[in-house]
Amino acid sequence: MRRAVTWWLALGLAVALASSSALPQPDAPEEDDAVVFEEDREAPAGRVMTSSSAAAQDVGEDRAGGRPPPHATIGGYRPFSGDAGRPQADDASLGGGSGFDLDFTYHNYDALTRFLRATSSRFPHLTALYSIGKSVQGRDLWVMVVSSSPYEHMVGKPDVKYVANMHGNEAVGREMMLHLIHYLVSSYGSDQYITWLMDNTRIHILPSMNPDGFEVAREGNCGGGQGRYNARGFDLNRNFPDYFKQNNKRAQPETDAVKEWVSKIQFALSGGLHGGALVASYPFDNTPNSIFQSYSSSSPSLTPDDDVFKHLALTYAGNHPSMHRGIACHANSPSFENGITNGASWYPLTGGMQDFNYVWYGCMEVTIEMSCCKYPPASELPQFWEENRVSLVKFLAEVHRGVHGFVMDENGNPVEKASLKVKGRDVGFQTTKYGEFWRILLPGMYKLEVYAEGYIPREMEFGVVEAHPTLLNVTLHPSKRSDNFYRPSQHSVAYYHRQPPQQAPPSSGMGSIFSTLSNGFTSLMGTIFG
Repeated sequence: MRRAVTWWLALGLAVALASSSALPQPDAPEEDDAVVFEEDREAPAGRVMTSSSAAAQDVGEDRAGGRPPPHATIGGYRPFSGDAGRPQADDASLGGGSGFDLDFTYHNYDALTRFLRATSSRFPHLTALYSIGKSVQGRDLWVMVVSSSPYEHMVGKPDVKYVANMHGNEAVGREMMLHLIHYLVSSYGSDQYITWLMDNTRIHILPSMNPDGFEVAREGNCGGGQGRYNARGFDLNRNFPDYFKQNNKRAQPETDAVKEWVSKIQFALSGGLHGGALVASYPFDNTPNSIFQSYSSSSPSLTPDDDVFKHLALTYAGNHPSMHRGIACHANSPSFENGITNGASWYPLTGGMQDFNYVWYGCMEVTIEMSCCKYPPASELPQFWEENRVSLVKFLAEVHRGVHGFVMDENGNPVEKASLKVKGRDVGFQTTKYGEFWRILLPGMYKLEVYAEGYIPREMEFGVVEAHPTLLNVTLHPSKRSDNFYRPSQHSVAYYHRQPPQQAPPSSGMGSIFSTLSNGFTSLMGTIFG
């Protein structure tokens, strides 16, 4: 009864506080408006921790100069800093024109690097530049953080990311990321929605995951495979570990870098930007079905969070002026209802990035196919930017939907790597070293299962409303040797820790032939569409 009363009181509070009916309205919600389902009031309330709070810092920052301290890191990565050898933020390095301009043209690796370094120099309080690794040919895989706290971890505030150009000849997303960076830093302080987003989110942008492939791709080529693969001829979106099938492809430095990146920074939401179609595709990309079942029936392969993934895909497609229509790019290509599709329903693939993000690390990733032509003329870039600008921003804002909070011990200390799962949704997630967690959910009532070694497991009911995220703080109490409580079996722990079941070794005979046929078909489909 008390829980029921608490639920209705909280719901009434949320309705009273809401000045708009949904998150993507111009009047963005304030942090104080979060609906709170707290049993444990001593837990932190999700505020930004200042540089004076050493326990809460990921990295520190010189507030006066906007420079990171000598040994600062971002999730373990050393940020680019200092002016020695750095281009100054003059108009030429930023793309030409007067003021802080960025031309609508394609930027090769050197030009992209100049822009990112110059932006970091010009906006040190809003951006931080770091590299997660290098490509086969030694090019940096640059990531830019865009946030009001770029060097300092904001405890209670989520990290999100965009990854573009993992197929080197799919070039629109690469340029959209540069223009998104430009738009965010230029709008901060003057645009209420952008200011709210950057104050409450750390946005990580990887403009090019395959810089080697881009260098050999050619503008105007709408199809084909030139530049699609990395310098060793590997398709990077077939190179990740796979939940459903053994992936025997040799790991590449670009995918290794991304795998390490997502293991170090707990991303709650992600978008992968591609080209060759106009659709928002969501997991699963692969299926346990055979090749004949998959391709003949085009059956979807649904996740436990299918409702959330459809919502995220619809958020992007619905804010795009033409994607939501679902019109086929060409006469021989498929159309998509409402501009979205389940990945496996379109065509199954093994080793995709979005399935890896979701199963291994609980990060909800959607693949955005931005253009029918993979590498259209640069003259069309202004139109692509106008079509995608709102979608790119509002998609990221969806991370502030659902539930978030902290897992603490009875002394108020954070419990790191506590395993969490929403009951009935058997893909789990974990807390950060500060005890934080996030999960995107649609309105409704849920139960959160929390387990950590050495503590008594807990199960807590909570509700999610439309207008504001729910703050749920959990206190765990230590277990005793004599305690007789349920401990997940080793198999059960798998989804808590986001490890897939042990994969069987590749089969021989007919199974091997079917696997080869399947891989060849998906490679062909990917070359055609994206």
